[in-house]
Amino acid sequence: MKFSARNSGLIIVILALYGCDFIQMKKEDNSSAETQSIPIARAKDNFLYPEDLTGIVSSDITPEDSANLVERYINNWAKKQLLIAEASSKIEFNEAELQRKILDYRYALMVYEYEKQYVNGQLNKEVSDEEIQAYYEQNTDKFELKQNITRGIFVKISKEAPQLSRLPLLIRSSKVEDEEELKSYCLRFAASYSLEDSTWINFDEIIKNTPLTAITNKVDFLKRNKYVESDDEQFQYYLRIDEYKISDQISPLEFVEDQIRSIIVNKRKVELVDELEKEVFNKAISNNDFEIYSN
Repeated sequence: MKFSARNSGLIIVILALYGCDFIQMKKEDNSSAETQSIPIARAKDNFLYPEDLTGIVSSDITPEDSANLVERYINNWAKKQLLIAEASSKIEFNEAELQRKILDYRYALMVYEYEKQYVNGQLNKEVSDEEIQAYYEQNTDKFELKQNITRGIFVKISKEAPQLSRLPLLIRSSKVEDEEELKSYCLRFAASYSLEDSTWINFDEIIKNTPLTAITNKVDFLKRNKYVESDDEQFQYYLRIDEYKISDQISPLEFVEDQIRSIIVNKRKVELVDELEKEVFNKAISNNDFEIYSN
């Protein structure tokens, strides 16, 4: 259902007549027959009234934006009403079952909000290195690599950069002073770089948008190369591979550390919800708020 320019103009008139304050704040007498005497839209036997737009727009947007927002709301309202009417004409609903599902959904939302509030108030998000190590050792089979990963150095730099001939020496060096010089040089001249040689990175991410994407056998490439230089028309690429792991091998702990931390925290959330349910249940039994009647 689309609105013409005439409809859009009508919406602006409605906004002007009733004002954004009216739409923003519903008043006690909005349900009266008088305020509902002029509907602004109809879908089958259902009518939409100005007071139904309560809270849709605020006073800090332009009349045009307000009109667009209201128009989208009306279109969405109409679609829902028409789909409900269509469904009612095609399917014979069991009203009792439908109401039961509505209540179940309402109660599920209430319980979810309470559980969320309880968990947020009780959850300890601090995870120690010992906990992460223990979980990793007990569940190594869950951390099989799905991609090749590497540790090392990658630099992408313009061919016009100064002292480019010195860059390979700095990349290959393990001296502290050379590492500092490399960081300073890349900060000033490199288009992109990764110098955290202790960090595991997805190999495909490293070589993305470089000539190295043409590699056909990446596993063989990783086995055969420790240092690689490549180039295209504009840039020079340098890659130092200190260590690698190929897909199907077990991930290094460092690569899955954040994942394990999230798993442990989520496990705590589940445990807190279980504890809450047991606490509420046991309290109800103690207070004689729950009993099962025997025949």
